[in-house]
Amino acid sequence: MSSGLRHPLVALAVAVALTLPWVVVWALGLDLGLLGTVAGSGVAILGTSFLLAWAAETAEKDVPRSFAIAVLAVLAVAPEYAVDALYAWGAGSKGATEAACAEVSPALVERVVALPRGQVDTAQELLALGCHEGNLAVANMTGANRILIGIGWAGIAFFTVWQARRTRDPAVESRPGWLANQIHLDRDISTELAFLFLATMWAFLVPLGGGIGVVDLLVLVGLYVAYILIVIRGELDSDTHHVGVPAYLQAQPRPRRIATVLGLFAFSGFLIMTAVEPFAHGLEDVGLSLGIPSFFMIQWVAPLASESPELIVVAVLVTKARSTAGFNTIISSKLNQWTLLIGTLVVVYSLALGRYGVLPFELEQAGEIWITAAQSYFALALLVNFRLSVREALVLFVLFVSQVAIEFVFLRIWEPFPEPKFALLMSYTAIYLVLGTALFVKRRRHLKHVLALAAFAARRAAGRDATRPTLPD
Repeated sequence: MSSGLRHPLVALAVAVALTLPWVVVWALGLDLGLLGTVAGSGVAILGTSFLLAWAAETAEKDVPRSFAIAVLAVLAVAPEYAVDALYAWGAGSKGATEAACAEVSPALVERVVALPRGQVDTAQELLALGCHEGNLAVANMTGANRILIGIGWAGIAFFTVWQARRTRDPAVESRPGWLANQIHLDRDISTELAFLFLATMWAFLVPLGGGIGVVDLLVLVGLYVAYILIVIRGELDSDTHHVGVPAYLQAQPRPRRIATVLGLFAFSGFLIMTAVEPFAHGLEDVGLSLGIPSFFMIQWVAPLASESPELIVVAVLVTKARSTAGFNTIISSKLNQWTLLIGTLVVVYSLALGRYGVLPFELEQAGEIWITAAQSYFALALLVNFRLSVREALVLFVLFVSQVAIEFVFLRIWEPFPEPKFALLMSYTAIYLVLGTALFVKRRRHLKHVLALAAFAARRAAGRDATRPTLPD
């Protein structure tokens, strides 16, 4: 009985079952009320994320490898990107430019946000709502990235060490001392770490341009394209063995396998198109009804639905003593989000605006970008020696959770500064930067080694003879 429940078809059926209630609601035009709509659409997005991930992995057997790497990376962040694109489109379609938003008073924005969405109808109110939605696009993007590191990287590290007692995972080293056990990472992720480092350095500059613009698009997407070309030509992925649903589907006859993949892609696309808007807007309304700012709901609650499946898949790999593959996956996902997710928002915004424009955001959202970049900087400093201890993961987790908790609890009742949240964000940004810089100075040999390994991969991808560098004494 228990072995039957572990069959891949059971997992596939459960994921589909998560989406079916929403399909019925959409098809019949049912009104579930606010909470019912958020729950139904949110669960559907959760199921969709699983279906997309499984279809994408299965497709690797039937498409050229270069196409698979490039396209599947986009699919991996599709549900998360859909929420971001929704708000970027809303900002552009309402004419929310930097100059126009500068003329909108904060009081008007606050009043408009509190109104039911259908009651926002005057030109000035629509503009105020558009400026608010531009900020929400940034909030969702930064929240997703910080969750992926603060909960994802840290949580998977805890789980890996805990599971190693049973799995005897060779990547886990037991060491004497308080929480000193550590995980050894694959050195082939040096390319991902190097490009993530470059993208992080650029992210610190994004707010200085007054918004997300074409230069950010060219730099961040350009970095990702360069990374893809290296991976394609360098043949650096060392672990492509699939498990669970993708492995089962890849074993099917080719016609059935292709039909299944195309069907899952089409079904997932339909769900994203129909569920994302009511889910995101419903979360805003739920937050307002509970006295919780919409920024908090979109930044921290919405990304959980799209990030959870990926974390669950990595957790499954860990239970099979494949923590190396798990960490490779989750680090690559961070690179995808930190480049593609940010860089292409200006495209959606400009299409909605009807001309090229820079996606604007307020000073508070500039702070969100800076703290997200700083967290990434600190996390890279932890991984630059290709090891992560439980103690280090705990610091990563505590810093993330404490900042969110202070923002949610204390800043609602204690405001010692005119801009309390911005002050909080800058304080944590400084903490991340100080800790990260201290680690990079201490591990400067390792940083040089990571960059040298990435350069070696680039030279090899270009067809040039290269000797793999070793860590200097």
